Parts: sequence; C-alpha cells; structure tokens
Amino acid sequence: MADPADRRRAMRIYRKLLDAYPDAHCALDHRNAFELLVATILSAQCTDVRVNKVTPALFKAYPTPQKMADAPVEKIEELIRTTGFFRNKAKNIKGAAIAIVDDFGGKVPDAMEDLLTLPGVARKTANVVLGDAFDKQEGVVVDTHVGRIAKRLGFTDADDKNAVQIERDLMDLFPRKHWTLLSHLLIWHGRAVCKARNPQGDGCPLGRTCCQQLGG
Repeated sequence: MADPADRRRAMRIYRKLLDAYPDAHCALDHRNAFELLVATILSAQCTDVRVNKVTPALFKAYPTPQKMADAPVEKIEELIRTTGFFRNKAKNIKGAAIAIVDDFGGKVPDAMEDLLTLPGVARKTANVVLGDAFDKQEGVVVDTHVGRIAKRLGFTDADDKNAVQIERDLMDLFPRKHWTLLSHLLIWHGRAVCKARNPQGDGCPLGRTCCQQLGG
C-alpha cells in the first residue's frame, strides 16, 4: 500500500503533466474499438506514426471483424508489411477477428478476461482498448516510455522491463479514474522531454518534482 505522502506527490506530478499536455490522448488513429484493437496489435515493436500510415488502407479493405476474418492472411501481410513482424501480426489480427465473430457476435468484447482470449492480445493491449474505446479503467498501459518515466520519477522500484510490477505500483499510487489518462500523459512527456538517451532537464514542466531531485 502506497504511503499517503507518495500519493500526494504523485498527484502533484499528475496535475503538472496535465497542465503541460492538456491534449494528451491515444496516438493511434482509430474510429472504433476494432480499429483500436488492430492498431494496438500492429504497434508492437513499431512506432505509432508508422502504424497510422498503414491502417487507413488496411481498414478501407477490411473495415469490420467479419471482413478481416474472411481476408486472406497474405493480403493482410501485404498491407502491414512495414510494421515489422508482419507475418505474426497478420496471423494474430485475422485470428482475433475470427474470434470476435465466432465468440462475441462480431463485437469487440469490453471485459479484460474476454479480450485476453483473443490472439495477439496481452494485458497492455487489453488496457488500451478498455481505456480508450470503452472508458473502462482496468489498469495502466505500461510501454517503454511509461516504464522509464515511472522509474525516473520514483513511482516504482521495479526494473524498467517489469511491466507487471510497474503497473501494480502505478495503480496503487493513482486513483482509478486517472489510470488511462496517466499513461497518455507519461507517454507524451517521454516523447517530448524525458527521452531515453537525452532527457531535456531545462524547461521540464515538472520543475522541482523532476526525477533529478531524486538523484537521476
């Protein structure tokens, strides 16, 4: 259980991030839960910018779970080739679409336990879909930015790669209603200022609450 003082500090940082990035949101372009699910699967080991270049043609060709389920996997591969690991991603996207059609009446499920049954969907992807498509706060999305900055800010003592423990620590520190936006704020801060190799300390919106006050 987090110390009350740590929670107060965490919320001070949250408010500063919100002031700095009032427009923070999911960077993956999507119009519905299915598009967000597919885009999130594609985002593994790939930038959001690249995913957003690929998905318009993909969704134009296969706009629904049924059409994606019926698509030849080779056609999906061609459309997503530049995202990396395209064969495995195509297999998972088609498999997820088939499961959505066969098991969930053609609609992306809105429960964690159901999403985790879909091919290519682990907790991180499920959290993205639940938070941004269904406004359900079931957890905190932990990507490389979130893990790095949570560590730098003293929100967690876990190793940067221990996403499970980092998520638990963040969920303990912050009220549930903030979990989805918290991840977006940390991601935007990671991309704009608190970069992996060259954090821009000058002009950091966190000021004295910055990780530098914790010794780096």
